[in-house]
Amino acid sequence: MTCPICGKAPEAKYRPFCSGRCADLDLGKWLTGAYAVPSDDPDDMEEAFRLTGEEGPPKPH
Repeated sequence: MTCPICGKAPEAKYRPFCSGRCADLDLGKWLTGAYAVPSDDPDDMEEAFRLTGEEGPPKPH
């Protein structure tokens, strides 16, 4: 197994990462939504708008 960020051998303290830096980079990706899975499911979109407090897309007539 290699570090999922840079490909180096993992360090036991930071496993599966090689360093605290790569672990922090991975955490940053999670926190910014870089690992989000896109969805066109209307239920998912409504839930996302509900959680963010936004109004959401216009409803069809």
